[in-house]
Amino acid sequence: MDATSGVGSGRTAAPAWLAACLAAGAGNQIARGMGPGRVLLALVMIALGLRGLLFGDFAGIWQRIPIAHLPAHDFFVYLAALVELATGAGMLVPRVAKAAAGLLSVFALLWMVLLKFPAVIYAPAMEATWLGAGEIAAILAGAWIVFASLAKPDGHFFAGRRGIRNARLLFVLALPTIGLSHYFYADITAGFVPAWLPWRHGWAYLTGAGSLATALAILFAAWPRLAAVLEAAMLGVITLLVWLPPLLAHAHDTDAWSAFLMSGAIAAGAAAVADSYRGIGWTARGPHH
Repeated sequence: MDATSGVGSGRTAAPAWLAACLAAGAGNQIARGMGPGRVLLALVMIALGLRGLLFGDFAGIWQRIPIAHLPAHDFFVYLAALVELATGAGMLVPRVAKAAAGLLSVFALLWMVLLKFPAVIYAPAMEATWLGAGEIAAILAGAWIVFASLAKPDGHFFAGRRGIRNARLLFVLALPTIGLSHYFYADITAGFVPAWLPWRHGWAYLTGAGSLATALAILFAAWPRLAAVLEAAMLGVITLLVWLPPLLAHAHDTDAWSAFLMSGAIAAGAAAVADSYRGIGWTARGPHH
């Protein structure tokens, strides 16, 4: 073997190793059942659908349509709400859970590409535009995980073990946009921290670091199950501490509902990703589990 072939084999070995790390535990039979992440994602989508039907509008800045006077506005509002409600309910019914998760994945993908990517293209240097896309990508990753886990294990890009691996990669790419926003917008993030907690900027930096560490842990299969569960728990705590109090104080405010439920959807997407690791140990490391 000459030096050139050695370099070439090294270049192919690294991506293969990373792919194996991302696929750790993927397709395990234990993870195919209805886990807490899938249930939480389903319940949040049901709640988002009901919110849309009751308030008759989109879910705040997360569904902001870049058209001042959208033709057939009400039609699209209620269509989105019905899709959210139907996919959420469907994921709780074993016979249609796969189809429901697939539809939710397509819905979230369109949501991300049509509503978030234009902002990224228009202002790529603004971290907030990446954050918006990353938040929807986290929800998409969770729905994709549910679909892939219910599909045939030998599926291709979207289904089975490969689908789970690719959905985890999407989640890995989404997490830095969330984590880095805590540093780019430290003052704003610290302002969301409850006033009764000390060291508010510290919490902003710590939670941002948590998302970055989770991305690395999943990418390199370094205690990926523990990392994914902790990330989902952290996002869930943030939802409860930051967005629940305004909702309780302003229960008739559509924006309060939107913020709470969208934050919950991001946490639920992370929880669904964590579900896919249920077949391996909490402290398992490396690609071969």
